[in-house]
Amino acid sequence: MSNDNQNGQQKKPRAAEQQILSLGQLLQNMREDDSVDALIKTTIAYLQEGFDYPFLWIALYDESNKTLYGKGGLTPDGETSYLRRSIVIKPGNFLERVVTQLCPLGIANLRGESRASEWQEVANRYNIQGTILLPIRYKENCLGLVLLGSQRWGYLLSGEARAKLLIVIGELGILLYKNSHNNTHNKPENPPTQALLQLLENVRSANNLNKRLEAVVDATHKFISPSRTNIYWLEREGNYFWCRMSNNLVNISSVDSHKPGAIGITVQELSDVYYALSVNQVVWINETASSLKTNVKGKLLQRLGVKSILAAPIIWQKDLLGFLSVESHELRNWLEEEKHFVQGAAGLVSLVAPSEIIEGTIRQIQQDTQLTNQVAQAIYKEQGLDSALHICAGRILERLTATRFVLLQYNPTKNIYQVIFQSIRHHRRLWTFDLKELTEIDIQLLQNAKQALEIENFEADLRFLNWRRQLLDNGVRSLLICNCAQGQTPELLLLITHETNRSWKTLEKELLWVFSQNIGVVVHHWRLRDNTKDQQKISQGFKEYLNILTHTQSSTNETELAALKQIASVLEVPLAIILSSNPSQNWAKILPGVISNHQFGVVLDFHVSLEKDVIAELAIAHNSYLILKAEDLPAETRQWLTIPNNSKVFVMALRTSTENQPTSIVVLADYEEQNWREISINATVTLIHQLAWWQNQQQIIQNLESHNENLHKLNWYKHSRLEEIHRMSTLVLGQIRDLGIPANELTQMRYKLLLRQLDYITSSMTSMIKQEQWDLHTSVETMSISSLLKRAVERVDNLSKQQQLWIGIHGLGQSNDNRELSPTSSLAGEQTMTGSTLATTGDIVKIELVLHELLVAACQRSPIGDRVDIWCRPLDEKSLEISITDNGSIEPQLLAEFNQAQFSNTFSTSHISQPPGLHLVICKKMMQQLGGELQLYQLPDKRVVSRLLLPLASQNHEGSTLGSTSSFLGNG
Repeated sequence: MSNDNQNGQQKKPRAAEQQILSLGQLLQNMREDDSVDALIKTTIAYLQEGFDYPFLWIALYDESNKTLYGKGGLTPDGETSYLRRSIVIKPGNFLERVVTQLCPLGIANLRGESRASEWQEVANRYNIQGTILLPIRYKENCLGLVLLGSQRWGYLLSGEARAKLLIVIGELGILLYKNSHNNTHNKPENPPTQALLQLLENVRSANNLNKRLEAVVDATHKFISPSRTNIYWLEREGNYFWCRMSNNLVNISSVDSHKPGAIGITVQELSDVYYALSVNQVVWINETASSLKTNVKGKLLQRLGVKSILAAPIIWQKDLLGFLSVESHELRNWLEEEKHFVQGAAGLVSLVAPSEIIEGTIRQIQQDTQLTNQVAQAIYKEQGLDSALHICAGRILERLTATRFVLLQYNPTKNIYQVIFQSIRHHRRLWTFDLKELTEIDIQLLQNAKQALEIENFEADLRFLNWRRQLLDNGVRSLLICNCAQGQTPELLLLITHETNRSWKTLEKELLWVFSQNIGVVVHHWRLRDNTKDQQKISQGFKEYLNILTHTQSSTNETELAALKQIASVLEVPLAIILSSNPSQNWAKILPGVISNHQFGVVLDFHVSLEKDVIAELAIAHNSYLILKAEDLPAETRQWLTIPNNSKVFVMALRTSTENQPTSIVVLADYEEQNWREISINATVTLIHQLAWWQNQQQIIQNLESHNENLHKLNWYKHSRLEEIHRMSTLVLGQIRDLGIPANELTQMRYKLLLRQLDYITSSMTSMIKQEQWDLHTSVETMSISSLLKRAVERVDNLSKQQQLWIGIHGLGQSNDNRELSPTSSLAGEQTMTGSTLATTGDIVKIELVLHELLVAACQRSPIGDRVDIWCRPLDEKSLEISITDNGSIEPQLLAEFNQAQFSNTFSTSHISQPPGLHLVICKKMMQQLGGELQLYQLPDKRVVSRLLLPLASQNHEGSTLGSTSSFLGNG
């Protein structure tokens, strides 16, 4: 550090003798100073005069807490706040080397030193560059530090200046060491143990709490000698501390007379000091240092009007009751003995304070026990949940002096927390809003909680941020919140709120926690009971629903509407409809199922577009159900759907798989506040799926039965045709055999005619094979009724001869105006027919086969030797009637089933699943397909009537070729 060329920082010296005399005088003055402050003041004055350094700082070192405490110095602008600061020595800090290794340190530029972060503000403000740090030491003990800062770069001193500086600092170290051993100004006269024992005796002899607090304040004040000593008491409802006892104003206010306007300080003003005291920490603060990493020290010291404070908490049963505070108007570095004494004195208060309130606490515990028992009994009572909670909620609000009791339940569908119960005090407004979902951190916090979570100041707390704005806007400033199922995902939450910042005691929080767990059990019990009722209701509904789909004899639409009513009963909705359409249509018709409220309605004759209407479009596009709000529905939908604005709509398409295009859509509507339980929604979806499968099954069955019916008709028709072809072929072949080899011209002509008949037979077989392989082909032909009846009678000639039956044809020669004449009779095989003008049009071959089937059935029924009558008459200009009557017997059940054979189960009953009933039903359906009608019934005189209605041909078809040919072939 010696360099003769760099001594500009030292003032121009006087004569050598004069400098030595001046130094000697300084040392003499330092030895005569009787206090540390005077000693440091003398040293600062000498350094200021003898050295040209604009910044000077002297600090004392406390090795117990590794802290340098500023005692004074010099700044260019006279600002002293930087000189009283305290600096904690940290590993890696440039000060660590000075105080631990006792080595001087030079810094060329303090502003650029990264290890001197504490001095950056000072260095930048005063442009400090070259800096010298010298330890104040005595032997191997570091007692403090001297910092000299220059506005020039570099840190070297001349040899002479360096020698004088070391002499002064060395003498300062010796004097500080002697002072620390001899000066007892800051040390108590008695050790803490003895003082605390004396305090304990004084507290024991006091007869009430205030006297005991007074004894604690007096003893503490005498031991530490601060400016003032206070005991602050916590007022939870106002969330502030009031000065209950002070050495200046003894017994400022008692518990009984205390009011919110008393002297005190709010929890918000204490900030981190309050939270440290709450966890039983002793707190000390002065202008330069603090036991807390907080920026509140300046504001707090200013609020109390002091420079140093030492506080110890008064705690009972984990609750902070208040704190003992010693405060000084001067900067105090509190000794360990002082901290221990304050902590011990506060502990004494913690022991004696509960005695004043123990009786009230016992009564409160008894009331709390009674309250929790009352909640538990609600589980076994047959009353509503609201009534079970109402009295308990009022008691809880009164017990906790809160303003609102709220029970929240999570709605996973909407991802919100809904209010399911609330109780309020003093005519406040009920909450009509829902709370947003919680963050994952808040969910974990509630799930892991084992007690009620307390928020004393909701504006300053970072928990439950998603709720902050909503709750603050509704007057919530503090709250308690409990997860009603410990360890589970928070689905049911109990919320207790207050309109001011406040805190609650541990006993109160424990009460609320026990209450919340009981509430969780109660709600779970009622939820299980409601679910059981819902399940029983749904189970019964499923049985009725199954009966509707399996045992109904109604039409498809009637079955669908009956099923829809059952679906509507699950959700108990006032409106339920089906939008039904065909695959070939792009619109749907409205089928109303349930409309039980005048505010809900539909326009029945409205055609709903499947491509443009939002309900139909969304239902077809989604595989599951949708729930839409009424306010979101466009005007186009409101043209046919009338619902209130505060309602919701359930929409789901009927489909069996995602690949199938739905043809029907179920629409349900109800008020929005109606809570659709998940179990009810799932049941509704199941029933709708079942209805979709039923529709699909009905379609399949209808297609199969229609196909089966067609195959039955085809089989009967082809078999009958083959029988006729076989008969005609046998007849022609027999005639050919009888004719033999043609020997003359007449025989050859007859032979050629027979060959032509065989060719016609073959041609008729060809058309049947080609055109009617898997389905019937309908042709339009015309034939006279006389030819048709003659042909039919000829075909049953052998059967009538076997039964010795008489067959009579009546009415062919009668006009429309003379229908009641008696029929003409003839012998078996003979017919009395005058030239009739009646003819029919249609598929003559099939009509002839039907007529033949009816005659065969009549002949088979008739007794031997009886008669069969064929009656023919025109009904009007477009139709005629052919009735076949016989005296045979027919089963009544066959008649009943024949007349009921109109639906898809045509061939499933016993009497028409086989001939003759099967053939008769086939004839009936074939006549319906051909535009005619077949009826079978029994007259009062027991005669059986087979009534056939045929279309009547116009007069210009008279004598058609088909009729002649048929007659000709019949004479073969």
